[in-house]
Formats: sequence, C-alpha cells, structure tokens
Amino acid sequence: MNNYLFTSESVTEGHPDKVCDQVADAVLDRVLKDDKNGRVACEVATGMSYVIVGGEITTKTWIDINNLAREVVRDIGYDKSEYGYDYHTMTVFDAIHPQSPDIARGIRKTASKKQGAGDQGMMTGYACKETPELMPLPIMLAHRLARRLAEVRKNKTLPWLRPDGKSQVTVEYQNCVPKSLHSVVIGAQHDPSTSQSKIREGIAEEVIKPVCKKYLTGKTKFYINNTGRFVIGGPVADCGSTGRKIIVDTYGGMAHIGGGAFSGKDPTKVDRSAAYMGRYIAKNIIAADIAQKCELQIAYVIAATQPLSINLNTFGTLNKKKYPTLTEEKLTRLITRVFDLSPGAIIKELNLLRPIYRQTAAYGHFGREEKDFTWEKTDKASQLKRLLI
Repeated sequence: MNNYLFTSESVTEGHPDKVCDQVADAVLDRVLKDDKNGRVACEVATGMSYVIVGGEITTKTWIDINNLAREVVRDIGYDKSEYGYDYHTMTVFDAIHPQSPDIARGIRKTASKKQGAGDQGMMTGYACKETPELMPLPIMLAHRLARRLAEVRKNKTLPWLRPDGKSQVTVEYQNCVPKSLHSVVIGAQHDPSTSQSKIREGIAEEVIKPVCKKYLTGKTKFYINNTGRFVIGGPVADCGSTGRKIIVDTYGGMAHIGGGAFSGKDPTKVDRSAAYMGRYIAKNIIAADIAQKCELQIAYVIAATQPLSINLNTFGTLNKKKYPTLTEEKLTRLITRVFDLSPGAIIKELNLLRPIYRQTAAYGHFGREEKDFTWEKTDKASQLKRLLI
C-alpha cells in the first residue's frame, strides 16, 4: 500500500507511566554515579498519593530512595496539593532487594570481552530517511508536541496547564512518503477554572502550530481535550508503572519492538543496551545512503557473549544504483565486521556506564541529537561505505 495513514502517540513527563520510568532511571543514575559495576533492575509503580520502588539492585553504594523519588516528582511539576498528588505528601515505599545470584553469575565482569548477556530476548533497531534525525515522522512530531506541552507549562506561556498530557498525530503518506497531517490529538491536563475555548485556542496557537506548521493543511483536524475536560490527571486518575510505554520510547509503532522495556535497567541488560546498539547500526546504514529504511533484530541467550541471530530488513530500499550487487545477506555479514555485538563491547562502544539515563525516560530514547545519546552517532557510516566499494 503506497498511500496510507499512520498514527503515533507520545506522552508528557507527567504521565503516570513516565513518572515511573523517570524514577527508575533516576535510581539507575544514582547507582552508576558511584558504582559502575552496580546491577539495577528497578521497577516503579505509582497511584494516588504513593510511589512504590521495587526490583533488584546490587551495589556498593547507598541510595536514598525516599528523597530521590520525591526529587523526580517535584521536577516533573507535581508540587501542589491541589493536584491530589505532590512530592511533599506522597508516600514512598522502598521494596528493593539484591539481584539473583543465578542471574549475576552469567554476566561476569562488566564491559569485558567475557561479559555475557544479562538475559535472553530479542531487540530491535530502526532508522529511515523521513526526518533529519533519521526517525519516522509521526513519532518525532508526537514527541515534539508532548515536549512543547511541558515547555509552555513550565515557562508560564500557558500557566493553566498541569503535568499530565498526551499527543497523537496521524500522518498522510503518498507513495510511501509523508506529505501532511491528517489530524492532531492533544489531551492536556488543566486547571478547573480555565474555559475549554481558552484551552483549545492556547494549545492550537502555542503548541500545535509551532511544532507542526510545515505539515498542516486546511483539512488537518485538531482534537484538543475531546471529552471537554481534563482536570483530574496523573497518578490520581491512573496507576502507572515502568515499561508500559515501549512504543512511545522507540519508533511509534513504525518498527517491531523487542521483548523488554528500557527504564530502570543497567546496560548489562541487553533489553536496553542491544536496543541502543540496534539503533546505532540502523542509523549508520541510513546515514551511509545504503538504504532508505532499515530494521535490525538482534537476539541473545543469557550468559552468551555473542548474539544468537541477526535479522536485517531494508524493505526493498537498498541503494542498488550505488551498490548494484549488494544484498541484505551481504549487508548482514558486513555489520558483524564493523560492529562488535558482544554485550561487553556494546557497553564500551556506546559508553553506557554513565549516569545518563533519567533524560532518556521521557520523550523517546531515539532521534535525539544530544551528546549523551551515543547511539545516535553516525561515525561508522564512512567505514560502511568504504567496505562496500
């Protein structure tokens, strides 16, 4: 199908699930700051007036879970009792226990050649030429809208906004190329005294139009707080937990996903590190002009130092003009020459033993040109091209 509609969504940092992801990654960062060899598999749940921090952590350092969780919730913006959920009065439950020794024995020394995968599973990387970030357009627009909601709330451009919110865009594709926006959906938590007409006008002018103007047409439909009211939100309205927004965290549904989520997991967990590596490989392939689209699946077994399988799909977009004899089988073999896919090498290559993860826990793990996001580099593109000549 060449002409179609495709939809992706994102959520703000105040969404209950994202509150949990950010707390989990804040815990991970605090461990890695003092103990690079710490093992973290942190799971967080939240609801009305509580945060539960659980999972498995083995570390030489000490983490003040209570104050750390409150710090994250405060920074997100839940700082008023009238929200029904705020960092002053919420209860924090600490249910952490050490990592199972049966798992630990398969990992060995972190970032060494002998380090095995922390679990079995399959991970996916993806890139395409739809945007300068080499990401699908729908998820990039959805993230920008969600981030803009937080920005205009915090800088008081729209002072009546509250922390919870969601965005969704439907992009019209013609001949498999994104052309325009069919519709934009925004759900934005707000103060009870603000009229819906003011909310719709403010969000249309300060959020949607600045972000999406290039793709808006006279036919684009806006759906802003479509029930007519969004006062009760955040963990008061819905329970949250880590790992429930993996489509938001990755490619907006444009690509397959792996079996595990990211936040709260140290990089010995290939759920996270190999997904980052998959993105790194796919992005370099696209940056090298080898294909228009690239999806890569990597699979591991616990304790093994090399992947069980590598599956490459370029969706029929290989650049046959430049590389007439290139096949996906040849490209797969080339990947293993350029990229070391052992868990220890991935951690070393992408410099993952740093406290960089809290910033990944909202607005997507991919497509962000920030210095700590090493998996977004395209420094292998020239090497790939040389080896294909």
